[in-house]
Amino acid sequence: MKPFAYTRPGSAAEAVREVAVEPGAVFLAGGTNLVDHLKLGVARPDLVVDVRTLTSREITDLPDGGLRLGAASTNSEVTADRRVRERYPVLAQALLAGATGQLRNAATTGGNPLQRTRCVYFQDVTTRCNKREPGSGCSAVGGYTRYHAVLGVGSAMPDPTAPETCIATHPSDMAVALTALDAQVQVLGPAGERTIPFGELHRLPGDHPSRDTVLEHGELITAVDLPPLPSGARSAYRKVRDRASYAFALVSVAAVVAGEDVRIALGGMAHRPWRATRAEALLTGGPLTEHAVAHAMEVELTAAQPQPGLEGGNGFKIPLATRTVVATLRDLTAEALR
Repeated sequence: MKPFAYTRPGSAAEAVREVAVEPGAVFLAGGTNLVDHLKLGVARPDLVVDVRTLTSREITDLPDGGLRLGAASTNSEVTADRRVRERYPVLAQALLAGATGQLRNAATTGGNPLQRTRCVYFQDVTTRCNKREPGSGCSAVGGYTRYHAVLGVGSAMPDPTAPETCIATHPSDMAVALTALDAQVQVLGPAGERTIPFGELHRLPGDHPSRDTVLEHGELITAVDLPPLPSGARSAYRKVRDRASYAFALVSVAAVVAGEDVRIALGGMAHRPWRATRAEALLTGGPLTEHAVAHAMEVELTAAQPQPGLEGGNGFKIPLATRTVVATLRDLTAEALR
């Protein structure tokens, strides 16, 4: 592990200033992702700035009927909150599917959506990885791609030597639920405060696969706001994985049905939580029959590019995503008829 300096500022504004002026500085909250990467040599900061106690740990009601999750609130605290369980079950279910109790006790609302990919090549410093070392290439192409992206990757066999190539997926279950809920991210940075729609927080690789989000260096998440859902809204999270406990998603689905409005977000399919806007447009206002949902997902996944590779690649994700969305919406529709 590379030696680094460590500070614990007295306020969030002070922490932002410290990170902003040091290009090699990072924030530390729960540390469940950063500490792993420090040990692996993936993260090599010059300065670690501890913000664990600098943002709110409270979960508070908003005037419009929504909820504000303080960035320091733990995943366990969010999951246990009665208002979250009753109003936003999709979020509670996603958090319970995401990690062990020990990790949920440490992981924070501000940190969980910012965790980096669990791509095996990203975590192995002996391999080429454009996300870890910009411009080095992508070892995942043609390699072990079972957990990798099929959406937003450009082609079925991207150029592994191109500096923009990255087929990794975003690992956060929480982020998929927050995308479906149209959450808002409150941010404090060197230029002041701003609000980012959660669906715009994460990036596709583009020309800079090393950048996971639109956050500028030194910007700190201070809270996540959940807008109110209409009375009678139903939501659910479904995760398909290789083993029953605490594995990352092959495919996951966060779905919200509020009146005639249908929202669908997919995990395990892309470099960011994937909002299925084309499928939503076809389903909103119509009957949620299995045929209609399957057709809508067929349209949504038209641009999917399965990645060939060792042990058969990941083409199985395309039909699996459709079946998972169908099952999730079928259960929500059955719940409404009870």
